[in-house]
Amino acid sequence: MLGLGTLARKVFGSPNDRKVKSVRPLVAKINALEPEFQALSDEGLIERTRALQERVQVKGESLDSILPEAFANCREGARRALGLRAFDVQLKAGIFLHQGNIAEMKTGEGKTLMATFPAYLNALAGKGVHVVTVNDYLARRDSEWMGKVYRQLGLTCGVVYPYQPEEEKRAAYQADITYATNNELGFDYLRDNMKGSLEEMMQRGHFYAIVDEVDSILIDEARTPLIISGPSQDRSDLYTKVDAIVPELTAEHYKVDEKTRNATLTEEGNEFVEQRMRQMGLLPGEQTLYDPESTSLVHHINLALRAHKLFFKDQNYIVRDGEVMLIDEFTGRMMRGRRLSEGLHQAIEAKEGVAIQPENVTLASVTFQNYFRLYGKLAGMTGTAQTEAEEFMEIYKLGVVEVPTNRPVARKDDHDQVYRTAREKYEGVVRTIKEAHEKGQPILVGTTSIEKSEMLSGLLQSAGVPHNVLNARQHEQEAKIVADAGRFGAVTIATNMAGRGTDIQLGGNVEMKVMEAIAADPHLHPDEVRARIEAEHAEEKAKVLAAGGLFVLGTERHESRRIDNQLRGRSGRQGDPGRSAFFLSLEDDLMRIFGSERLDSVLSKLGMKEGEAIVHPWVNKSLERAQAKVEGRNFDIRKQLLKFDDVMNDQRKAIFGQRMEIMQAEDLSEIVQDMRHQVIDDLVEDFMPSGTYPEQWNAPGLYAAVIEKLGLDLKIIEWAREEGVDQNGIRERIEAASDEMMAEKLAAFGPETMRNIEKQLLLQTIDAKWREHLLRLEHLRSVVSFRGYAQRDPLSEYKNEGFTLFENMLDGLRIDVTQKLAMVRPITPEEQQAMMAQYLAQARAQAAPAAAAAAPIAAGAAALPGFDEADPATWGNPSRNDPCPCGSGEKFKHCHGRLA
Repeated sequence: MLGLGTLARKVFGSPNDRKVKSVRPLVAKINALEPEFQALSDEGLIERTRALQERVQVKGESLDSILPEAFANCREGARRALGLRAFDVQLKAGIFLHQGNIAEMKTGEGKTLMATFPAYLNALAGKGVHVVTVNDYLARRDSEWMGKVYRQLGLTCGVVYPYQPEEEKRAAYQADITYATNNELGFDYLRDNMKGSLEEMMQRGHFYAIVDEVDSILIDEARTPLIISGPSQDRSDLYTKVDAIVPELTAEHYKVDEKTRNATLTEEGNEFVEQRMRQMGLLPGEQTLYDPESTSLVHHINLALRAHKLFFKDQNYIVRDGEVMLIDEFTGRMMRGRRLSEGLHQAIEAKEGVAIQPENVTLASVTFQNYFRLYGKLAGMTGTAQTEAEEFMEIYKLGVVEVPTNRPVARKDDHDQVYRTAREKYEGVVRTIKEAHEKGQPILVGTTSIEKSEMLSGLLQSAGVPHNVLNARQHEQEAKIVADAGRFGAVTIATNMAGRGTDIQLGGNVEMKVMEAIAADPHLHPDEVRARIEAEHAEEKAKVLAAGGLFVLGTERHESRRIDNQLRGRSGRQGDPGRSAFFLSLEDDLMRIFGSERLDSVLSKLGMKEGEAIVHPWVNKSLERAQAKVEGRNFDIRKQLLKFDDVMNDQRKAIFGQRMEIMQAEDLSEIVQDMRHQVIDDLVEDFMPSGTYPEQWNAPGLYAAVIEKLGLDLKIIEWAREEGVDQNGIRERIEAASDEMMAEKLAAFGPETMRNIEKQLLLQTIDAKWREHLLRLEHLRSVVSFRGYAQRDPLSEYKNEGFTLFENMLDGLRIDVTQKLAMVRPITPEEQQAMMAQYLAQARAQAAPAAAAAAPIAAGAAALPGFDEADPATWGNPSRNDPCPCGSGEKFKHCHGRLA
């Protein structure tokens, strides 16, 4: 009997069905225009682009009104440039993306081509479109591949990648459509807001972004903020000493909570650690771990405990070339250059006995949530978003539309097989792989970690099954291994999300085979090679189809249903046959942590034999419930993180907006004067409060403060003794004297130089104050979490105190700018000569050892005037290949640029 909801959907259709139906008239219009655009010459397509640009940019027509023509033009451009004609379902998905939604499309449905339609349409506005990918390989591949379509239509296309030459990167951002990774976009945004002039900035605003693999970028990676940091003092000795204590701890000394990924010392553990630290000389005299002075030591022992008990080699990280490299839990990829914050990465380095890199201080940071919310319009595409639809709507205001497949899905999804033990499960997995391999069916085996993929590889070797392993260790060959995963008899073991973005085609990937054949022998004729390979491929594909298509076998369920669906979706592309199955055991992490007791008792009652599995829809349902619970908890964690980050984000926007206004302004003298007058108001109020009598004033204090803050030696003590004088009179005299001094400086420097000094001083001071403020907010964040024990809301406390800190920062900013400007003066020719002589002497002293130590490197130059190792704002703006401003003679990227 059907439920009421099911009956209603049969009559009215689901909300998703109604959305899909609503765009049919638009698709019909695009199809009706096809003959007209097919009749155009190549120049005619470009002329249409120019005409559409004029209608939007000059005549003010909306993008919605030109959508059918733009899509029809783009479809024809793609047909000519790539030989691909977009299906109607791709046009529908493109419309949803233009409307600011997420299009959920199954693997192999052509998301890459589909994205060209909304990208082309929105690029006609002339404000730039960003297409965001999960890795550099895909950004380059897609920009080259789809760039042919845009160029056919008369638009420019660029790609942004790490360590790109500045001019090339600037040109890429000026292109109509720019392909880039989420990391590079976020970092460029932060770098732009540390630049000293508008000309140095890269990005030109945030108009429209299409995010590929949107669930991976906006959800999986959203928990980790992007941080640009600089060096701080070296504390590697402390990490090493504290690390030596942890292996001595016994089970009664600590507790590990796998659900919250936390490890804490017990009472016994605290006493033991305290005693050991005293013996090692880390804890002086009568001081205990409970004293405020011990905060830093407690922080370090907690880090060491987490490093040992929650982070495991070959699962959470690998050690390569003496470096600890993190592994993305979702993709199994190495996250080169990514480090854990707050000293946790250093604690893991101490544990592994590799060189401990110095801790860094945050110079700028942003979360992906807040970066992508900068865009006027945001859209995304993925194979799996429906399970996280609530989060997409709540955080990003993005709707999710499930786009029907071009051909019906023919994949057969088996029920999960649950075994009692991991050993029995893996025996079942190897048995199943062997059976499928013997009939030539290609198999993709999904694992949750490198360790498990290598363990399974060992089992298959013992069973005599030839196979490929794809995990973070084989990162470089990723695209090739994935491309071969659909060949007859192929067995590929992969960490669940490895190879995402590369299609698994039955019989293998023709394009990849053609490229390999031509690379092996460049004398071959490309057309002949293609014809031969296509004939071989057709034969192999027929054999694979007869064997049942691609078999996806998951060896464990992930915390998130979405990750399981992504793995499953690798099979059955474009209506191909296929099969998927998940093999589980009660010893798997998900089952063990989230309620396997009931299942275990059920299996015991059933009297299951050794090696037998239970297969039942009920098991699937209970697993889905466990996964939904975990997803809900993870969403709550991300939401809470975002609430805290929103406090900082409001402040970040205010500061970055202020910097932008300063860089755009021609004349800042009024702002600087207002700041100076406000400082004078505050000083007079502090030492001569309103409503007090002259005998209560602190005139000597004000006299000293005016010398210190304003550089003025005034007769304040005498003024205070005058008959009938009040605070306003003294304030006005100080203001007049300071204005007169600044007028003299203006005359001495000249208007242009003075304006430039004011601008650079303001920017440098804002940057220095913002860095200090970020550090204070980090400390505040770690402290307020404990206030929940006192029945106070940590978020409210963080908001209130964060606002007070921000106000204090702005007050400090006014004082610093006023003080620095007061001290600025033109230097005399004699002083100039003396400084020059000093720099030359420094240069000779530095050049001598540099020349002796490394002949190929240019001898050291003088350090940049005013260079301060601890303050990157004094380093100028060298490109990566320029000499380092410290005067070492090395390239910036090999010296201080490594830390910038």
